[in-house]
Amino acid sequence: MAWESRRPLPPAVSPLAGEPIKRADAERLAGVLKAVADPARLRLRLRLRLRLRLRLRLRLLSLIQAAPEGEASVSDLTAPLGLSQPTVSHHLRILTEAGLLEREKRGVWAYYRLVPSAIAAIAELLTPPRKRAIRKTR
Repeated sequence: MAWESRRPLPPAVSPLAGEPIKRADAERLAGVLKAVADPARLRLRLRLRLRLRLRLRLRLLSLIQAAPEGEASVSDLTAPLGLSQPTVSHHLRILTEAGLLEREKRGVWAYYRLVPSAIAAIAELLTPPRKRAIRKTR
């Protein structure tokens, strides 16, 4: 098998723009990001858990971005992910603490929305330097 055919394909669309990211696209993107963030010394079992968490968190970000008004509550996210409320809440807390989401409490509900500047900073890091230079000259 040639090296080129083993490389993961990038997602068909930006995972944080437009429709919610499909599971296959989330898996491919999670694999790419895992390769950047996962130290080689981690054992296989730990790496698999990290990849699953990353895929789930990418899907959460995508679902929130695609939600009406660009925000969602935990109850809006449990069914599409097929996960329990405590699990979804845990991952939303992690994303909020990382600065990728902001949380607004309204009565008994909390609503989450993306922090555009944080998402833009990640996009900038993932954009090849040549493409960044082209964008800045326009």
